Amino acid sequence: MKPLGEIPALNAQTVDLSSIKETVRKLALLNAVSYGGKAQSKPVLGKLFGEKPELRSMAREILTIVDNIVQEVNSIPLEEQKRMLEALWPEALAMERAREKGLEKVLPPLPNVDKYARVVTRFAPNPDCVLHLGSARAIILCHEYARMYNGIFILRFEDTDPRLKKSSLQFMDLIRKDLEWLECVPDKEYIQSDRIEIYYEYAEKLLRDGYAYICTCKSEDFHRRVMAGEPCACRGLTPEDNLRRWESMLSGAYGEGEAVMRIKTDLSHPNPAVRDWPAFRIIDTRRHPHPRVGSKYRVWPLYNFACGIDDHLMEVTHIIRGKEHLTNQERQKYLYRYFGWAYPEAIHYGRLKIEGASLSKSKIVKGVREGLYKGWDDPRLATFLALKRRGIMPEAIRRLIIDIGPRPADITISWDNLYAYNRKIIDSVADRYFFVWNPVKMIVRGVNREFTAQIPLHPDHTERGYRTFHIKPVEGSLSFLVSSQDAGKMESGGIVRLMGLFNVEIVYAGKDHIDASFHSESYYDAKKVGAPLIHWLPEGNGLPCDVFMPDNSVLSGLVEESFRAVSVDRVVQFERFGFVRVDSVGERIIVFFAHK
Repeated sequence: MKPLGEIPALNAQTVDLSSIKETVRKLALLNAVSYGGKAQSKPVLGKLFGEKPELRSMAREILTIVDNIVQEVNSIPLEEQKRMLEALWPEALAMERAREKGLEKVLPPLPNVDKYARVVTRFAPNPDCVLHLGSARAIILCHEYARMYNGIFILRFEDTDPRLKKSSLQFMDLIRKDLEWLECVPDKEYIQSDRIEIYYEYAEKLLRDGYAYICTCKSEDFHRRVMAGEPCACRGLTPEDNLRRWESMLSGAYGEGEAVMRIKTDLSHPNPAVRDWPAFRIIDTRRHPHPRVGSKYRVWPLYNFACGIDDHLMEVTHIIRGKEHLTNQERQKYLYRYFGWAYPEAIHYGRLKIEGASLSKSKIVKGVREGLYKGWDDPRLATFLALKRRGIMPEAIRRLIIDIGPRPADITISWDNLYAYNRKIIDSVADRYFFVWNPVKMIVRGVNREFTAQIPLHPDHTERGYRTFHIKPVEGSLSFLVSSQDAGKMESGGIVRLMGLFNVEIVYAGKDHIDASFHSESYYDAKKVGAPLIHWLPEGNGLPCDVFMPDNSVLSGLVEESFRAVSVDRVVQFERFGFVRVDSVGERIIVFFAHK
């Protein structure tokens, strides 16, 4: 067995210097742009350690890298620095501008920080599913508070139920990736299935000291007695008898469900769930093997025992979790009293729900396994994988959670709440393109010359460039494609403006085609008569494009030819349609709809 109190941490990481240099270059450019083109090493280093605290052990080597890159960045003219940021890290630049404008809310201070040498928080998921929006509050609050106080943020996998809450190595890896995407990378990682013998030692100490006992009562008999505030026959056993029973649990003399270890509490406690709560139970790991340790252990700790022990040994100072854990806190306080430990500061926030989405892990797992959902990133889900695929930025989730804060009230948010945060981040960085869905042909006659339409990639950032359309009539006529939604609103005699081009008068509006005539070129003329603006594509110009909507339906159409240059993962705006994230660029363009 491991010595009492030893904590095996998983800190080994492979240092990727190229990745570090890219991060330093981004931070140096951001710092330079904020201060007239001249970055300084100290704030860049501070932000780097804030994002990647594991690099502190290499401070000397990292400082050399920072100094060299800062010197390199400072040799670049300010306008070029801005262009580099726009091209390589537009989201980071947008976030920095938001911070400069004071758009961020600050979390309230943690209680009793002065009592502790350093603040330590933890996020402790059961890896039996991917993470979803309901997990965001615990993750972001714990991470943000650790960063606020230059403390430690721990990831602890609580994988001690191989029978009912089956963990998986796949989910562990996906959770790590989710935290990386959220920019909440932990400073340390622990896995509870590595720590079973530590829990055994603390269990035996409680049994020796008379604070726990091994109960072999039938569950219905124990429940009847505990509800009446009466002790069961096992409660009066001597420590020696309890230790013998404990060894029988470990050796296999008892089967699954035949014995549990209970913590002695106040049998008159007003909450029956606190009375003599179970700390260990037997699991038949031949039928329910653990994904990491197989059948090595048959006696497994329940949540409150493993969690309570670990929070102390890992020196967690502030437990930030949902208020559904208030009863668990009462249970765990008995452990702390018996061991002579001080209980950490506890902050319990309300439940977070989102309208129209299930945040039940069991329902998500069942839906994916039964084929109701196409995968963990199905757009109908509120998993981080699904939000990422749709183009929701992690910074939008962070801002939402910080604005909500750790208040104890239950919160129900709408998708529009989240979209509003995301829109503020992506609006200034998302280039614009024309997408025509369910296209309808429009023939415009009376066009007497060629036109060149130059439409900016972004109306507020013309320095990014333009999309150019060369329009050449054939015998005075032009053929366009417009969206069926726009075509359905047209009436004979009405005027519409083709965005960035000219105005046309509708001659005939049918379901399958539109006849129109050239009216005028000036946008002022269109504005004067209140003509609606519609987007368009020249017939024969366009790339097939499928848009996956939040309900997993698909809208098909054409996107302009210049879209070939857009890279995967980029968030763009289809004009008059909405923001989308580019999923693949091939024979067909695949994008996922984010929001309007």
